[in-house]
Amino acid sequence: MPFPDVIAPLKNPAHLSTRSEVLATPSPVPKVSGLYAWFFRNVPEGVPAKDCIRRKGLTLLYVGIAPSRVGSKATLRSRIRQHFQSNAAGSTLRLTLGCLLADQLGIRLRGVGTKGRLTFGVEGEKKLSEWMEQNAFVCWVKHPRPWEVEKEIIKRLPPPLNIEGNAQHPFCGPLSALRSEMRKKAREA
Repeated sequence: MPFPDVIAPLKNPAHLSTRSEVLATPSPVPKVSGLYAWFFRNVPEGVPAKDCIRRKGLTLLYVGIAPSRVGSKATLRSRIRQHFQSNAAGSTLRLTLGCLLADQLGIRLRGVGTKGRLTFGVEGEKKLSEWMEQNAFVCWVKHPRPWEVEKEIIKRLPPPLNIEGNAQHPFCGPLSALRSEMRKKAREA
């Protein structure tokens, strides 16, 4: 599948789905492999969004794939739902948003359970989900082997919340440092 066939529906989606739509039964998100793009109504403070793609008053900040490799059972549906309803330990997007919104939402990263998985706790994850309900919208495009095109798509769209494969973005270093600092504080607490 050529890059324009993948990029066009991510840059200019026909529809952007809300958390409620994605989590509904039946879900509009297909159980297939592909790429997805996250658009936001409110850009978290400090995120450089000047050069980001904007559609329908929303800003493209993150791109992801499902699955990430051959043999994985992840699908667009399972991964997008995970971002909307899981926790920071299971979602890079939730971890990133939570770190950026920690002060605004009054949440903090912490180790939970016997293994000390890093999440924002039950109440913090709930606040993050509520924020996403109001501010996060997602679109997707089917692709049989998304891991083969992910880096090029990120390079062409440069979403500021992607770290992996996005070292050229000026926000990559500061965001990576913020996440590392939050993880360190959580482990020390």
